[in-house]
Amino acid sequence: MTAESSAPVPTSGPGRPVPLTLGAAITALEGAALAVVGVSDMVSALSGEARQLALNEFGGAVIVLLGVLPVLAARALLKERRWGRSPAVLTNSICLPVAYYMVQSGGAMIAVGAVVGLLGLVGIGALLSPRTTAALYAPSED
Repeated sequence: MTAESSAPVPTSGPGRPVPLTLGAAITALEGAALAVVGVSDMVSALSGEARQLALNEFGGAVIVLLGVLPVLAARALLKERRWGRSPAVLTNSICLPVAYYMVQSGGAMIAVGAVVGLLGLVGIGALLSPRTTAALYAPSED
């Protein structure tokens, strides 16, 4: 047995691969960002900045709820539950068209769109990596 084959695989928890943790962290960040946007939308409606109070309140509440799903999916991924991967990949996939339209709007949104797109691509890559798949779909020891 060589030193290379016996080298420990870097993990970020007990038996959890780094790509899985990275994908979960990116997904949680995206969910938290969605929730912050929803809360700011509701606050702007309450402060009188919005023209349609009820529409902004409802829209903000919906956006907050949409932000909760990726956070729950990230939590499930950290517990190595399979169901969390599908909503996490979906959330990261949605980042790509959002990033495209942010870049198309120009100005400072180009940099923000580039970051959003990069996070989406890295998240998808981490969540679909072979090490993540092996961790989530490993045969149970029961």
